[in-house]
Amino acid sequence: MERLKARLVSKGFTQLKGIDYHDTFSPTAKIVSVCCLLALAVARGWTLHQLDVHNIFLHGDLSEEIYMSSLPGLLQQGEEQLVCHLHKSLYWLKQASRQWFAKFSKAICSVGFKQSQADHSIFTKQRDKSFTAFLIYVDDILITGNDPIGVAMTKKFLHGHFHLKDLGPVKYFLGIEFSASKNRIFITQ
Repeated sequence: MERLKARLVSKGFTQLKGIDYHDTFSPTAKIVSVCCLLALAVARGWTLHQLDVHNIFLHGDLSEEIYMSSLPGLLQQGEEQLVCHLHKSLYWLKQASRQWFAKFSKAICSVGFKQSQADHSIFTKQRDKSFTAFLIYVDDILITGNDPIGVAMTKKFLHGHFHLKDLGPVKYFLGIEFSASKNRIFITQ
C-alpha cells in the first residue's frame, strides 16, 4: 500500500432532487477528444503534461443549503442534535462533481481560456502565436501547447487556485499507459 487515505463523506443517497440538489451532471472528456489532443500534440511536437487535482470536491461551493449529522464521538453529551452546515462539497454529495466543475471552469475562463462547445471538458487559449490547450477528466488534467512559457503559466495559475500535483510528462491517464518518442505516442491499455 502506497499510502493511507481518510475522507469525510456524506450520505448522498438520502438527498432528494429539487430539495437538496437540482443538477448533478458534470461534463467528462470524450475518449475521441483525448485522442484528438494526443494527435495534435504529436503532429506539432508538443509535450503533454499531466496534472492531478487533490480533493476536488472540497473546492466546490454549495449553492443549496445542506446539513449533515455530526460525526459520532465529535460532540459532547447533550449536543447530539447539533448538525454541520456545509458550505463546501463533500464526497458522495450528488451535486459535488457539478459544483467542482463550475468553480474550475469559471476560474480558468477568467484568465482567457475558452471552453469548447464540442466537448465542454476542453479549454483553449490563443494569444498572438501562443496556443495552450488542456482537457480535464474529473480530477485529471492533460495540458499541451506550442509555448512552454504559456503552459508553465497555466500550471502556475492552476496551482495557485487549486491544490494539485504536477505529474510531469503524461505516463498514465484514464487507465491508459503512454510511452512517447520524438514523433510518436504509443498507448496501451
